Amino acid sequence: MESQKNNKAPEQNNNQEEKLVTLKESEYLGLLDEAKRSKDSQDKMLRNQADLENTRKRIDREKQEFIKFANEGLIMNLLNVLDDLERSVNLAESSKEDLPAFLKGVEMILAHLYEMLKEHGVKPIEAEGKIFDPHCHEALMQVENKDLPEHTIIEVLQKGYLIHERVLRTAKVKVSKKQ
Repeated sequence: MESQKNNKAPEQNNNQEEKLVTLKESEYLGLLDEAKRSKDSQDKMLRNQADLENTRKRIDREKQEFIKFANEGLIMNLLNVLDDLERSVNLAESSKEDLPAFLKGVEMILAHLYEMLKEHGVKPIEAEGKIFDPHCHEALMQVENKDLPEHTIIEVLQKGYLIHERVLRTAKVKVSKKQ
């Protein structure tokens, strides 16, 4: 056991002696100036990083707020259409025999709704009599027809719509085919 104690190397002093360096005063002042500029640059960088992070958070909040209320104008217009529909239904219920007036009211509401959609860049896809385009149309049925060129749209089963020239919903159509 004692031999093991003697085999241990003496602990080395890891503390190195500090050396004294002599500099000219101008070099010393230059080093102090560089250290100050370095500290200022680091502080500026940290402030800029904090500003950038705050800006990101603000933009995210604004984006969420925008998304939350982006359709506000459209919904306000839809509420006007809803009011018109409610008035038409109330009128029809109170005067059950005035079907032409009720029909005229519904037609006016439809016109109002089409105008509102147009203001928001929505328009129907022209389909009937046109050649089938898979980007704008969805063929639900094919019907043999020798009088029309193949792939001509015979009937629109459900209207399709574009929003700012991009397809919002394809038109569901019946298409001709040769016998």
